[in-house]
Amino acid sequence: MSVEITHPDKVLFPADGITKADLAAYYERVSEWMLPHIRDRPVSMQRFPDGIEGQGFFHKDVPDYFPDWLRRVEVPKEKGTVTHATTHNADTLVYLVGQNTITPHVWLSRADRVWQPDRLVFDLDPAGHDFAAVRRAARWTGDLLRQLGLGPFAQVTGSRGIHVWAPLRRRAGFDEVRAFALDAAAVLAKRHPDDLTVEFRKAKRGGRILVDALRNGYAQTAVPPYAVRPRPGAPVATPLEWEELSDSRLRPDRWTVKTVLRRLAAKGDPWASIQSHARGLSRPRRRLEALR
Repeated sequence: MSVEITHPDKVLFPADGITKADLAAYYERVSEWMLPHIRDRPVSMQRFPDGIEGQGFFHKDVPDYFPDWLRRVEVPKEKGTVTHATTHNADTLVYLVGQNTITPHVWLSRADRVWQPDRLVFDLDPAGHDFAAVRRAARWTGDLLRQLGLGPFAQVTGSRGIHVWAPLRRRAGFDEVRAFALDAAAVLAKRHPDDLTVEFRKAKRGGRILVDALRNGYAQTAVPPYAVRPRPGAPVATPLEWEELSDSRLRPDRWTVKTVLRRLAAKGDPWASIQSHARGLSRPRRRLEALR
């Protein structure tokens, strides 16, 4: 690694013995596949100074002591601005690990046009542990997106659920994208009322899977491909080939820092061509209105 990190032997995942140096080495090695998905996106750092068994926190504003070579983007917020780090190379990922960042959550837009997202995401959040139901919900989400003229891509989150993404041309603003996603989520819940819901209050979900579309708003973030989650085993958010959603062996935390690189070496990145499937929202919006 060309970036020196302090306290490389600090254990971040106690049950697994994974140190800062181990995590930095992982991000350096996976950067070949990860960077196309996160390059130039504002980052919200999920930091764990005492490892995952300690108190973690989200950190957005770049401290003054961050090095000059680390790229930044200043973005408006309700009052004033906030300066985020952006990731453009493996050194940035390694440096963030040196700051005890385990998961770099990213915006759905890039620094040059922060108001116009180039990806849309649905977070399928299960109430229980029936992952077969989550896989089925992801397939239903993909069916709707294809019907609307968008290309779906699925990712296990490394936590409990699945994210279904669709690449976008950078034409619509966040307000339009968020409204479209919320309406699409409502159509999904209407089609499958016994299985899906848009009700955020857990007491009212009745065991159904939440179709969360709120991550599509301005300044919201999502877990990007190949990011490590702060959970025992160091699971990794992993893009899928669509057909893998039919595999009963699939689990949201199936791949870890110790196994995902073997998968990439054997199969490559299933999302390598994702942006070539980008579409605008004009026609999908008209089709969605006809379904409501």
